[in-house]
Amino acid sequence: MAPIRDKFTIHSRAVVCQDVELKGDITIGSGTIVHPKATIFAIAGPIVIGSGCIIEESAIIVNRRKEVMRIGDDNLFEIGCRVESPTIGNFNTVATRARVHHTVRLSSYCVVGAGCLLVPAEDEVLDEYTVVYGPTAERRTWSGAREGAGGGPAQEACRVPPRHAAQV
Repeated sequence: MAPIRDKFTIHSRAVVCQDVELKGDITIGSGTIVHPKATIFAIAGPIVIGSGCIIEESAIIVNRRKEVMRIGDDNLFEIGCRVESPTIGNFNTVATRARVHHTVRLSSYCVVGAGCLLVPAEDEVLDEYTVVYGPTAERRTWSGAREGAGGGPAQEACRVPPRHAAQV
């Protein structure tokens, strides 16, 4: 195996903290913040990270495929998560200690809950507005039913049930 050549393209408005481990061909977009102890490895193919992303402490992003790993804008990778997904859309959250295998592609507005392990046997694409939760990585996709009420999946999940509204 040929040695990995480092080539970093970091936007002038991105913040890459000291004590970050970068290897391979990596592009980091405007406004993206990479916290200390984060690891980004482009082992086989390049990694392109969009604008406004936050990569927290001890998060690991790895591309083992020859194709470009594309990470969209405004994504959050929380502490200790590991992501090998070849494609990640916009406005996603991969929570603390969650794992996303290279056979999973995230569209946009998805949440992978804390400690969830996404390792399907076959390739899988998570639809927009999908939330993965629980020890068995169950999936729930927002239907958009309350769209006119100004709510999204997070607002609907936090809605106070009518019987408790009087107590609040």
